[in-house]
Amino acid sequence: MSVQPGWYVDPADTETRRYWDGEGWLGAPIPVDATPPDGPPPAEPPPAPVTPAAPAVAHQVGTAPGRPPHSGPTPHTSPHPGPGWGPQAGPPGWPPPGTQGTPPGTPPGWTPQAGPPGWPPQGVPPGWAPPGGPPGWLGRPPEPRPHGLRLAGYGRRLVARLIDFGVVFALNVLVNGWFVWRWLDELMPYWREAFRRGMEGNTSTEGMPPISEQTGLLQVVIVVIATALWLAYEVPAMAASGQTIGKRVMRIRAVPIAADQPLGFGRALSRWTTLGLPTLLWYCAGLGLLLQLVDSLSPLFDHPLRRALHDKRAQTVVVEVPAQTTPPAPDDHPQPSGDTP
Repeated sequence: MSVQPGWYVDPADTETRRYWDGEGWLGAPIPVDATPPDGPPPAEPPPAPVTPAAPAVAHQVGTAPGRPPHSGPTPHTSPHPGPGWGPQAGPPGWPPPGTQGTPPGTPPGWTPQAGPPGWPPQGVPPGWAPPGGPPGWLGRPPEPRPHGLRLAGYGRRLVARLIDFGVVFALNVLVNGWFVWRWLDELMPYWREAFRRGMEGNTSTEGMPPISEQTGLLQVVIVVIATALWLAYEVPAMAASGQTIGKRVMRIRAVPIAADQPLGFGRALSRWTTLGLPTLLWYCAGLGLLLQLVDSLSPLFDHPLRRALHDKRAQTVVVEVPAQTTPPAPDDHPQPSGDTP
């Protein structure tokens, strides 16, 4: 992931800033508290060519102009250099090639412009850990922005799903209510007798009202109708716009990872079946509900795209919908140009 050109704190010297052009450093550093210019720094003049006589003065390091060369050991051979002595005191070309890992004639601590200081991979932005990270951060990549949009937070996704569940529940009350009433009516004699015996402390099951086969059939019908209502509510809306009512309220939508475009019926159906189809297994000791709970919590453990299991199957990602600014209304009575009477 590339970094936009701009002024960043130099990881090699946090007291300065330098301009990063997307591929390497440009220009000289400036103090970190100084206001950087709007654009890149002006081009620096080319360095003066090193004369052939430059290596000959390597033994004169630390001598003042007009004074004879120091007769003591040279920086190359002295085992005990004086306080404050370092390669910075040497002439152009110092330190010798191979001693500091830099080409001859380069200043101490200099690194090739193809990468930031201290980073061997070329093209890595300043202070970023591969494959990339915000300036000044190490080991933590930036939050991805699919198609330039922010990822939807888990809180928004959860509230949107709860709103959708409320809508589907209302549809079930209208369509599935009669079957639910019949199912409860079949089970009510058994529950009443079990409750009465429980209050009396009687644990015997003899003489309990039988549960008819119609009760199991009604349970299957209720689950099938509930699944069909959820399918009819979510899949067409997601195929057309990537949004249900809940997602519209929370200003989020699902988009394909490949391109910012509608999901289409096939992708929307594939996405729904992972989360919605286990509803048919609710009557199997709650197995379907357990699968849906795992799917609903999966975005908390997926990084960096926060995708649920149904997102991974359909290759989608949920992003925030940017707020649209309303353009100013046109003036129906514009003032004429010139002076008014």
